Amino acid sequence: MKKLPIVFHKKILVLGLAKSGTAAAEILHDLGAFVTVNDSKPFEQNENAQYLLSKGLTVICGSHPEDLLDEGFSLIVKNPGIPYTNPVVAEANKRGIPVWTEVELAYRISEAPMIGITGSNGKTTTTTLIFEMLAAANKKPKIAGNIGTVATSVAKEATEDNIIVTELSSFQLMGTEDLKPKVSVLLNLYEAHLDYHRDFQEYTDAKFKITQKQDASDWLVFNGEQQIVKDYAQKSNASKIPFYVSLKTKDGISADDLYVYWNGEQLFNRSIIALRGKHNLENALAATATALMMNCSVEAIIQVLSTFHGVKHRTQFIKEWKGRKFYNDSKATNALATKSALEGFTEPVILIAGGVDRGHSFDELIPYLHRVKALVHYGATKDRLQKFGEAQRIPSVVSVQTLGEAFEMATELSSEGDIILLSPACASWDQYESFEIRGEEFINRVISLEE
Repeated sequence: MKKLPIVFHKKILVLGLAKSGTAAAEILHDLGAFVTVNDSKPFEQNENAQYLLSKGLTVICGSHPEDLLDEGFSLIVKNPGIPYTNPVVAEANKRGIPVWTEVELAYRISEAPMIGITGSNGKTTTTTLIFEMLAAANKKPKIAGNIGTVATSVAKEATEDNIIVTELSSFQLMGTEDLKPKVSVLLNLYEAHLDYHRDFQEYTDAKFKITQKQDASDWLVFNGEQQIVKDYAQKSNASKIPFYVSLKTKDGISADDLYVYWNGEQLFNRSIIALRGKHNLENALAATATALMMNCSVEAIIQVLSTFHGVKHRTQFIKEWKGRKFYNDSKATNALATKSALEGFTEPVILIAGGVDRGHSFDELIPYLHRVKALVHYGATKDRLQKFGEAQRIPSVVSVQTLGEAFEMATELSSEGDIILLSPACASWDQYESFEIRGEEFINRVISLEE
């Protein structure tokens, strides 16, 4: 871990705990800072605050006092989930106090080079693919960031022999200043998180911060087929590597129906890629370009692409049973995500959908419904999905109450050669606390099928 003179013997406020705030506070303390932590959760119920107090840090819990900043802090490190409208954060901005997220701290203390991946969709799959490719090539990667592993904890232990592969959200990127990944990946930009960001412009500007400090010695891998991403890429000083999934090109990495190309030359047969769908082809090309920049062999890349069947709950292949293939796409909480899943299949699909009714349109699914032989739906949206399925003349549209009933009905309706796909197009909260719990139930039911 690098020393950080900018924090030594300085008063620093860590705003919001959870895993990332707790790790950041402890590391700042180890670096010689005078750390105060502030969390809205009461001290009596706050194990993280109790732990940090035992380490000698100042702890303020239960609220965010209006006079908190009168202590003369020179830096705030905030939890990414705390919005910039928070009174403490807003006042810090007025006073010119820098506000970081912990990923900025992670970058500054890391001895290892960093790869950063962002975008509206596909971050977790691409991050995992890159990590697996680097591991297959013996590059000693570590994985961190929005994927669930606290970046500062990883950076603290990493050495110059490692490579940190980091999934980065717009929430994290807004709180960066000097972040300069060796390779940045910008997958795509769609409207998202507008309950956090003021508008789409603020959201996309936050994403662009992944490459803002890069120079010609670094690389930016970006979507060459999305105009907004191309426009942002033109502002970057990094060496640029576009990816294209719809046509062969002479620059960057591209694919047609048969091959993947590197600067116009055949790299490998596209059919080796185990992941299904155009969106996963984007992820695979972005990961491959990144791995090549980090000197991974084509053999290591092919080994991963031919065996990787997806991140859990994201068009995840579970198993084949009596000629039927089961896929868990519980992460698909809107129609756009379900559309991407359907796009990846040419076989007949039994689609299981339903959940919380957010009032979203299902019309994005229409161009892909010709491959859906049955729609089995459940939950709060079942009435809307029944009308939608009938209006689109899906051959069989069946309404049930629960995912368990939907699974049994989908299996009963299926034939050899069919895909049984859980891709709900809805959030999970009517019957499940999270999409992960919903996906786990589906996985367990598939695994329990008797041969």
